[in-house]
Amino acid sequence: MGVTPVGVGRGRWSQVMTVVRVASGNFLEMYDFMVFGYFAGAISRAYFPQGSDTAGLLLTFATFGAGFLMRPIGALILGAYIDRKGRRDGLLLTLGLMSVGTITIALMPGYATIGLLSPLLVLLGRLVQGLSAGVELGGVSVYLAEIATPGRRGFYVSWQSASQQVAVMVAALIGVTLTFTLTPETMQAWGWRIPLVVGCLIVPFLFQIRRSLTETETFLARTHHPTMGEIMATLAANWGVVLTGIGLVMMTTVSFYFITAYTPTFGRDALHLSDIDSLLVTLAVGASNLAWLPLSGALSDRIGRRPILVACTLLALATAYPALSWLADAPSFGRLLGVELWLSFLYASYNGAMVVYLTEIVPVTVRTAGFSLAYSLATAAGGFTPFISTYLVKHGGNAAMPGIWLSAAALCGLIAVPVSARFAKRHAG
Repeated sequence: MGVTPVGVGRGRWSQVMTVVRVASGNFLEMYDFMVFGYFAGAISRAYFPQGSDTAGLLLTFATFGAGFLMRPIGALILGAYIDRKGRRDGLLLTLGLMSVGTITIALMPGYATIGLLSPLLVLLGRLVQGLSAGVELGGVSVYLAEIATPGRRGFYVSWQSASQQVAVMVAALIGVTLTFTLTPETMQAWGWRIPLVVGCLIVPFLFQIRRSLTETETFLARTHHPTMGEIMATLAANWGVVLTGIGLVMMTTVSFYFITAYTPTFGRDALHLSDIDSLLVTLAVGASNLAWLPLSGALSDRIGRRPILVACTLLALATAYPALSWLADAPSFGRLLGVELWLSFLYASYNGAMVVYLTEIVPVTVRTAGFSLAYSLATAAGGFTPFISTYLVKHGGNAAMPGIWLSAAALCGLIAVPVSARFAKRHAG
């Protein structure tokens, strides 16, 4: 039944493989989200009635964002399930739900074939994905925090986010390959479905490797596993932790979806660069994130979480809008690459310290539910970053306007860091 404690009689290679198995579902979640963002233009023309291109994009990004509205529900219901039943069983459940959403979107006929039923069912698929995603990240982060070796918790937990960057790179690489090999007409007709089908094909493999997970020692050592009512009561009593967590996560979620899911649309529609330029930049961003995340996690183990969080939020406040203004003044591949890599550095450095920090300020009895609720509520706002950015560019008359949204998110993080200090002391361990 998979109840042998993690880490018993295991060497370094076994720990590495455990991290890979845990993070595999995170890969699928982010892969699906990135594909939806990368091919937003083709998806809008396939699934929605055709008016203006901007209206179609807004509808598509609204559907993209709608999945995030389900995350708080998933955080509460599925997070409580994981805190009561166990980390392993919860991670298998979330992978199953995620697969349902993936298959629905990949195989759905277009608007021209089944009319309004098409966007409605695509929306339903996104909602199921959102329900699962509401606790997937929290479940993975808590699991990694609980199996980490002493003094390396930040490094271990950083691989949750690092697995997402692999998904960003794979999705972007597939996009680059399809752009080179298929004509625009073929891409619009059916080529955009290829990466979605690829996501479906890897689902059985992910189930196979995640089934071998074992339960964490920390969970097994607990003598009392709270009921749903007890979990809700504890969350209500710790509402300050949840609100603080939302503030901490805002910079992560807004900056991440800007530099990944929105970049192809931003490069093409706001800066008038080629699709291949934008996808190559996104690929570079994924590689950059993958490099900085574990480095930041390891650094936070040495110097503490809060110094890194404060430094990154201050730098984001000082540079986000000016950097985008510089890019908007003379758009080019080189400038887009430079700005996105700078934002990638800020995102990854911040996130590498923030995610593990959030696991440390939430009470242990509701660690998964509390973490997931705070993260999902912030992501419910941050997930609309492509929509908000598209709106700001359209109505603000300035391609640098998303920098205002990035700065607001950074301000949330800067305010939350000092507030979180008292919770860190109370719930350390």
